[in-house]
Amino acid sequence: MTEIIRRPEFEKAIKKIKDSKTKERVKKQIKKIIESPEHGDFIKYEKNERKIYIPPFRLLYSYNKREDKIYLIDFDKRDKIYKKRR
Repeated sequence: MTEIIRRPEFEKAIKKIKDSKTKERVKKQIKKIIESPEHGDFIKYEKNERKIYIPPFRLLYSYNKREDKIYLIDFDKRDKIYKKRR
């Protein structure tokens, strides 16, 4: 079974979400990631990280196939999330 690991940045960002519709959309996308971990697009400058678009946000994650682990890295608006990652 795939193990889900939530990084502190991700946990902090998720706690900030006030809108219940956005929370539901995030949950839906996480379920899709669990079903198909290679679902998201790769980030150009970070080949082992993937992104999922949840308008107007991005969810960043990585998948370690060998260990069968999904790392939920971060969640934020586009203009902020890529600045944090560099």
